[in-house]
Amino acid sequence: MANFDYDVGIIGGGAAGLTVAAGVSQLGARTLLIEREGRLGGDCLHYGCVPSKTLIKSAQVYHMMSHADRYGLPDIQPGPVDFRRVSSRIRGVIDRIQEHDSVERFCSLGVKVELGDATFMDEYTVAVNGQRVTAARWVIATGSSPAVPEIPGLDETPFLTNRDIFYMDSLPKSLVVLGAGPVGIEMAQAFGRLGSNVTVIQRAGQILVREDRDMADAVMAHLVDEGVTVHLNAAVMRVRDLGHAREVVVEDGDGFEHTLETEAILVALGRSVNVEGLGLLNAGVDYSAGGIEVDARLRTSQKHIFAAGDVTGKYQFTHAAGYEGGIIVVNAVLRLPRRTDYTWFPHATYCDPELASIGMNETAAGKAEVEVKVWKEEFRGNDRSLAEGHDTGFLKMLVDKRENVMGIQILGPHAGDLISEWVAVLNGKVKLSTLAGAVHPYPTLGEINKRVAGSLLAPKLFSESVRRKLKFFFNLKGRACEPSAASSTITTER
Repeated sequence: MANFDYDVGIIGGGAAGLTVAAGVSQLGARTLLIEREGRLGGDCLHYGCVPSKTLIKSAQVYHMMSHADRYGLPDIQPGPVDFRRVSSRIRGVIDRIQEHDSVERFCSLGVKVELGDATFMDEYTVAVNGQRVTAARWVIATGSSPAVPEIPGLDETPFLTNRDIFYMDSLPKSLVVLGAGPVGIEMAQAFGRLGSNVTVIQRAGQILVREDRDMADAVMAHLVDEGVTVHLNAAVMRVRDLGHAREVVVEDGDGFEHTLETEAILVALGRSVNVEGLGLLNAGVDYSAGGIEVDARLRTSQKHIFAAGDVTGKYQFTHAAGYEGGIIVVNAVLRLPRRTDYTWFPHATYCDPELASIGMNETAAGKAEVEVKVWKEEFRGNDRSLAEGHDTGFLKMLVDKRENVMGIQILGPHAGDLISEWVAVLNGKVKLSTLAGAVHPYPTLGEINKRVAGSLLAPKLFSESVRRKLKFFFNLKGRACEPSAASSTITTER
């Protein structure tokens, strides 16, 4: 047996890499973790999930302060936002989480951390900081970076990405967002609420193109109502640096050009996998511009080299990276053939109202030619939602012919939290009758999950057939009141 320096070597200190490092080291594997940035935590901690959600919360609070009268409170004008204070709060939150993702903590777990660039010399050897190290198994978890499109003039024009936007010294008076995916929409709403004049440019005919049209349109309606301008079916033709501002030339769906002048441009047009400089060809690892190729056990073309997280180009979410890291721990150290299963993989967009999904939506069901029936519950029928000032949004439950749940989509307050009950229900194969019969505390938003399950079962329980049988066996006398024509009209309109 070859004598390696380490049992497991990991390249990348983000969510996937840290999950693997913590797991394999605690199982007794001699572990090396290499991170090219000066600190652990990856894109999510420093430029993604954590700073964006911190910013979104600050924007939400400011928005509520500006509309205090909606809650029966005095109408106040909170004054302009000092973005340096917002940015300082973001840094403070990151610093607290950084303690958990520190070199010192991982050293305490037995992990050797090297900060520097890593390059494969062969399939078992990596060069880092002028030294060569070997490992019996390697894990590539180098993540992704913001994709920069080839737009004429962009390379000569200052622009922002998720790596810059949380650390600005001042709030831009105007902001043009290129792209209407989750990042673009979240940032458009947040900066619009903080006081920027925001315009979103989207090439497709809807925002959030992976979501159902009705939900995406509902989100867009909220943004427009808050003052965000959205251009659909629009292409960016060129940009230019004016010195004091930026110029963006857009072509609409009819072929007409429009010129926008803005203080800042945010590029939010997807991600590029981080594979450059890794020497993957030296290691014999197959990859493309779309990511590193892996099998269901997350093994690359070299079976002792694994890949997880954004670098595979598949599910580019932090919770996917953590999940995949756990899969690798089992395969790499325990040697058990555990495979990935994304059937009930949830995701969320943290706009207001939030949008969360698990399983198939109507768009995916249509593409897969799966026949589904849709059950819907409105948040305006949820008492807690109304108490908190939310009277829009809805939950959709898709079921097949046998009434098996195929997917859940939620557009409403705390949708990202509400979907978690469905994560447990669907992964645990819990029956809808069990969910409908379970006691939920009142008043909570979570009651909407129980209610949609009950709405599917109610027609069977309260059917005419059941009523006839109960009348026969127990001599039930039926209705005690018949509504008048006037009251029937009122009920229908409501």
